[in-house]
Amino acid sequence: MTLRANWSYPTSVRFGVGRISELADACKAAGISKPLLVTDRGLAPMEITVRARQILADAGLGGDMFADVDANPTDINVEVGLRVYRAGGYDGVVAFGGGSGLDVGKALALMAGQTRPLWDFEDIGDWWTRSDPAGIAPIVAVPTTAGTGSEVGRASLITNSESHEKKIIFHPKMLPAVVICDPELTVGMPKAITAGTGLDAFAHCVEAYCSPHFHPMSHGIALEGMRLVKEYLPRAYADGTDIDARAQMMAAAAMGATAFQKGLGAIHALSHPIGAVHHTHHGTTNAVVMPAVLRFNRPAIEEAIDRAAAYLGIAGGFEGFYAYVVALNASLGIPETLTALGVTDPDLEALTRSALNDPSTGGNPVEMTPENTRALFEACL
Repeated sequence: MTLRANWSYPTSVRFGVGRISELADACKAAGISKPLLVTDRGLAPMEITVRARQILADAGLGGDMFADVDANPTDINVEVGLRVYRAGGYDGVVAFGGGSGLDVGKALALMAGQTRPLWDFEDIGDWWTRSDPAGIAPIVAVPTTAGTGSEVGRASLITNSESHEKKIIFHPKMLPAVVICDPELTVGMPKAITAGTGLDAFAHCVEAYCSPHFHPMSHGIALEGMRLVKEYLPRAYADGTDIDARAQMMAAAAMGATAFQKGLGAIHALSHPIGAVHHTHHGTTNAVVMPAVLRFNRPAIEEAIDRAAAYLGIAGGFEGFYAYVVALNASLGIPETLTALGVTDPDLEALTRSALNDPSTGGNPVEMTPENTRALFEACL
């Protein structure tokens, strides 16, 4: 094995209850004097969003907001937001919310001073070098869910509205300058969103841990992230006001996104096209396909999962871990199949092509082919 890799790690994170009060100071630290708060439609009228805007307004930073963002955000959302951003003369973004608000906010910041189209910055090779780095606006990220970990990531997941494919847009400067992780902002999450986002964090950790790439720091973070989810997600689901559980899940989400620098795999390769075409919740889709992917990858990951199970206090090695995942899904109300999730009459040929084109395939421990990927989709239905 060649011990050679390129590593980078997250940014300044202000973590703790009540730290949303530092939002204006975080903007100033990032060099932002006129931020545009970017969030999704559902979150826009909620008290936590109103409060964040008021904090900005009270500090003389305005309270302007863009919220025309879909649950699975598209290039159209980015285009509309970019017009608002440029017309308003803003100099930075507060990306506020779950994965959709964070991803669109980061994409707006990337595109603020670019002349090339969004898709020119897809995460392929060194395409990110096509951008003008001076045209990228600073970002303050404020997650309100505990799942995607996009607040500590350097990419956005955006759906192409014409091809209905999810694409990863990447640039190192998309990493937010400052992150505010305030677990109080997650207290109001409904049970289904708590479950789906929490299992998204778990999927990030599982896939990063199982990835064959060399990145021992991410490997260790992924393992501890799994432990936090195991211990605290059931608590957060049972009692949404359990602030300790909410905080630990927020940490686990950031850890999962940090860890998947090591790689993702078939869980995300399947989930991305399903979400783009059938509009399913991303984290919940990850949870539904996870058991089948574990079976699919077993020949390559059994020893590693045996070690993880021992660390997590799960008896029975791989089989014990698999049974734990199935039981965890059931306890959190996750559908057993994609059909039960609402995926009806899927075009398996198109889904298979999209999955194989997804960058996540490169981190899967077992090589994905047209034949075994289609069979994997069929096993999830």
